[in-house]
Amino acid sequence: MRNRIFTDFPAHNASLWGRHTLKLGHSLAGLDMFSDESLATLIETVPASRLAITTMAATGHDNRNWKYCDRAGLSGREVLDAVKKGRLWINMSSIHEVDPYFATLLERMYEELEVLVPGFNSFKQRLGLLISSPDAQVYYHCDVPGQGLWQLRGKKRVWIYPNAEPFLRTEELERVVRGAQEEEITYEPWYDDHAVAFDLEPGQMLHWPLNGPHRVKNYDMVNVSITTEHWTPELRRHFAMNYGNGMLRAVGWRPRSRATSGASFWPKAAMALAWSKSGMQKKTGFKRRMEYRIDPRAPLGVLPIDAPVTPSPANDPKAGKLRPAA
Repeated sequence: MRNRIFTDFPAHNASLWGRHTLKLGHSLAGLDMFSDESLATLIETVPASRLAITTMAATGHDNRNWKYCDRAGLSGREVLDAVKKGRLWINMSSIHEVDPYFATLLERMYEELEVLVPGFNSFKQRLGLLISSPDAQVYYHCDVPGQGLWQLRGKKRVWIYPNAEPFLRTEELERVVRGAQEEEITYEPWYDDHAVAFDLEPGQMLHWPLNGPHRVKNYDMVNVSITTEHWTPELRRHFAMNYGNGMLRAVGWRPRSRATSGASFWPKAAMALAWSKSGMQKKTGFKRRMEYRIDPRAPLGVLPIDAPVTPSPANDPKAGKLRPAA
């Protein structure tokens, strides 16, 4: 008989799921699929479009310090070496579409949830994997679908904020939903007075209300986590409303309703669907710009993307393999 994934899910949490922040237990920590060897293989397997490597400042909160890094053709093991000595955050998205083990895991997660939370029916579930450096941080942001964060290795602190004004500004949420900007949103230090902070250790997971703003700071150790995303009919209606309102606002019309049903809602839903299917979202959405490249020999594991390249002693000169200069 296979082990259950959720190890701590009191019955009353069924009425809290999706509406309040929950800290729950799980049995995934320690699995071989999250060993360094497996992670290194996954880094080499995941398509570049699903591998986001970023770096950030050691202290402070300035989204401009969130910079994208090129893997630079390095092996998964070399990338992990850079993570251990640097200040990097790796996000591998939709890994269930790359590795059948993760596809099975994702299916089991939501099978259990639908039993534990009667009436919960989700679709378009996704599974991502995060690998991050000691003391790395993720700036204040919000996610678009339903979300869960599962800790596997290391320890991090997560701050969860109210999903309403002024912590979540309507116009910014609309731009995030439309893909016109990344998930990072306006943050003020006094927001922390209204946040709830959770220390997350291996074998624990967090789930919070839709679009709940949050930020993350690792303790002084490498962290490995997985993320889950899902949609429900209710969440999809919220998406369509924000998408439609954002489109109206972009052409100079100030939306007056945030209803997710009724006469004012359905034209927005149709407009959002048509825009998405037209392919215009991909053409007008945010585009990553690489500013650094991974180099495990560099002091922080990265170098500027335009740094000079010189042969590395570890490579065979006859093979013509090059690495960025330290």
